[in-house]
Amino acid sequence: MNLAYIPSPSHGVLYLGPIPLRGYAFCIIIGVFVAVWLGNKRWIARGGRTGTVADIAVWAVPFGLVGGRLYHVITDYELYFSEGRDWVDAFKVWEGGLGIWGAIALGALGAWIGARRRGIPMPAYADAVAPGIAFAQAIGRWGNWFNQELYGRETHVPWALHITSSEGGRVPGYYHPTFLYESLWCLGVGFLVLWADRRFKLGHGRAFALYVAAYCVGRGWIEYMRVDDAHHILGLRLNDWTALIVFLLAVTYIVVSSKKRPGREAVVEPLGAAEAPAAESEPESQDSGTSEVESGESEEAPKESDASPKDEAESAPKKS
Repeated sequence: MNLAYIPSPSHGVLYLGPIPLRGYAFCIIIGVFVAVWLGNKRWIARGGRTGTVADIAVWAVPFGLVGGRLYHVITDYELYFSEGRDWVDAFKVWEGGLGIWGAIALGALGAWIGARRRGIPMPAYADAVAPGIAFAQAIGRWGNWFNQELYGRETHVPWALHITSSEGGRVPGYYHPTFLYESLWCLGVGFLVLWADRRFKLGHGRAFALYVAAYCVGRGWIEYMRVDDAHHILGLRLNDWTALIVFLLAVTYIVVSSKKRPGREAVVEPLGAAEAPAAESEPESQDSGTSEVESGESEEAPKESDASPKDEAESAPKKS
């Protein structure tokens, strides 16, 4: 028995009457709020308007949740569709199982739709929310602690995670807390992006690409430590291959983008719907002013016409 270790919660859900309050869901929700809050501050600092990040997040977050769940179910389909399993469990997101790769991919699609509707360049938006996403991941990983899942190999280090549950094939014991390793790594990635963005004025999606590349580096070695079931290709877990490929794509984007589009966007948000009505009302006021002038001229016109017959009568020769 370890003298020092990280205890696991006895259960990951509390009940407020009939309403279940799940630790996993709370971690996800808090992470989303942090990402939107920080993204909004960064967006305003870049010249954007308050509320834009939240408006686009309304599209990005649901897409991200669906994408994360789809990736998990597809890559671990045997957990839901093999013999003796219940396929309905594939919809139980609160029990854990969100793949970050699918969440980022489909979440980016949702953000693109929201940004396009507002006429906002997607790379600028991605740069604004990049560090917030990393911090959201750091918070969200604690949801795995509540569910006693995604731990590493057995160990006796003082910070070992004590697994007490035997459900789902778990073996009680002391393991590497890979959820904690990834949480700390994501915190470091978030601060790295903040520093690099301030130091090098990253633009055109390069801050987001830096976040992706840095996260992939940490995910690679953390994934290697995990002992949960996973598909392997050439001796490496599927997520290790995914991290390697995505890392290379992110680095390539940074290099190519720096050469083709150096610097940072001067304008990140054009005239939006909030200001459009005011802008449209100006021509109406000008038109109304013009109509008033024209109406004034039309009012004066009868006066001139009333006076002109009199003058003509006086100037006309009188008949004898």
